[in-house]
Amino acid sequence: MKYFGYVALFLITNFAGLYFGSILMNEGPSSAWYLLLNQAPWTPPGWVFGIAWITIMLCFSFYLASLIRIIDSVNFWAIYTVQCILNISWNYVFFNLQKTVAGLIIISLLTVVMVFYFYKFKNQQLKYTKYLLSPYILWLFIASSLNLYIVIYN
Repeated sequence: MKYFGYVALFLITNFAGLYFGSILMNEGPSSAWYLLLNQAPWTPPGWVFGIAWITIMLCFSFYLASLIRIIDSVNFWAIYTVQCILNISWNYVFFNLQKTVAGLIIISLLTVVMVFYFYKFKNQQLKYTKYLLSPYILWLFIASSLNLYIVIYN
């Protein structure tokens, strides 16, 4: 498959994952449970989340399209599947089940997977492409801090 075919594939799967995750979180950020939580003072306004995730998934899709062309297919799909499961399941566990500690564990594992992507696959072909992961990793650190704040102060 050509590069832009992979980009299209990952755009579809990544945005489908976001959509599925949003369905699983039920009312999510607008739920009474979430709104009544003691939230971190640095919690961004709701509209930031949409912009952040669109940017993240665009960058991640281009990164994945580059990565799949240079690593073993089995390893690629295994890591990508774990990343998708963690990303989608956080929504369900945190918002729907209201399990903030379990959510923190999931988002921490997701952060580890994304940092693994960044440091593990650093050959010449991905020399600069790996920086497309930066928005995702940065957002995960912010989201983890928000989740940790909720765990500590609620």
